[in-house]
Amino acid sequence: MGRYPFIFSDERKYRLRRHLLFWITWWLFQGFLYSFVAMYSAQAFLQRLPLSLLESLIFLVVHMFLSYSLMYFLIPRYILKQKYLMSAIGVAILALAAAGLSATIALTIVEPIRLAISGESYYRPPRGSWLSIHLSLMAGLRGGLTIAGVAAAIKLMKSLYLKEQRNLQLQKENVESQLQLLKAQVHPHFLFNTLNNIYSYTQNTSPEASRLVTGLSDLLRFILYECNQPLVPLSQELKMIRDYIELEKVRYGNALDLHVDIPEDTNDLQIAPLLVLPLIENSFKHGTSRILEQPWINLQITLKGDMMRMKLMNGKSAESQIIESASGIGVRNVEKRLELLYPNKHDLVVTNDDDVFIVNLKVELEPMAGNSIHTNKTGSSHG
Repeated sequence: MGRYPFIFSDERKYRLRRHLLFWITWWLFQGFLYSFVAMYSAQAFLQRLPLSLLESLIFLVVHMFLSYSLMYFLIPRYILKQKYLMSAIGVAILALAAAGLSATIALTIVEPIRLAISGESYYRPPRGSWLSIHLSLMAGLRGGLTIAGVAAAIKLMKSLYLKEQRNLQLQKENVESQLQLLKAQVHPHFLFNTLNNIYSYTQNTSPEASRLVTGLSDLLRFILYECNQPLVPLSQELKMIRDYIELEKVRYGNALDLHVDIPEDTNDLQIAPLLVLPLIENSFKHGTSRILEQPWINLQITLKGDMMRMKLMNGKSAESQIIESASGIGVRNVEKRLELLYPNKHDLVVTNDDDVFIVNLKVELEPMAGNSIHTNKTGSSHG
């Protein structure tokens, strides 16, 4: 984030400073608080303070365990995905685990240190009795839930703020895209009526041309009508890619060595429309270069659960570096869309060597409403 980097930036230096400040503040607050609660005179408070700070430092292990489990496991996996029953079960399990860990530390580490330094015991009942264990559990549960609740609230507020900022950025991008579309818009009815007329003329004389017109019509219909939605069925997106590749195959004929592996079963997933098309367009642009003696393209898309992986490779020549600045715009647009639409849910690696261009994309998709992913039907794997 450009504004307030100390709060919102994911750079390592800012994250370390944020977390360090957070835990130092909590450590001092808890140390001073329990030193004040334990003693009543000013002299007793100052005598108690070093031991209280030491105990607070030891208990930070439990508080960090509970806080980070909530922030980096439970919240992103369940709460933000609105899986509230699993969230409640997870909170209960983590809270009990933290209370048990806190009681163990209190009875085996903190209490012996307290007796050795001050000669006083926190527990009125015999240490190790059920009542002392119960008191330790309640104390650990109270302190752990307090700081974990604060940490979780900060994490949720930050996530909601970043989501709002992404939505604003998407709205801005959408307005700019609509303005660009209006500049070069052809009335859809005219376009499809013309294609239908061409189709009728070629149906008897050239079945192959008729099939190509149908593919082009489906492709344009998808771009003009379906792409207004934020998400489309993955099956439609893959069909559009197949139609596009079929049209390109006709252009280059047998001069192009083309291998395509796209799954038929899409596990009822959905994807942002036209997310990967610029990458495939770029591949055809370089993989079919006239400079190449043997142009080739290899496309493989696999699915496992809700994870889609795409590996796209094409041959290229050293001379084609001259036109790569234009193609880089398409790649950068894809990177920007992935950052906005799939934050922390994608991995895009582009390898640009002298004779080969490789794109490895991994993106976590969402199931369509009312469906869930249970098994993988494609037989692929991902790491």
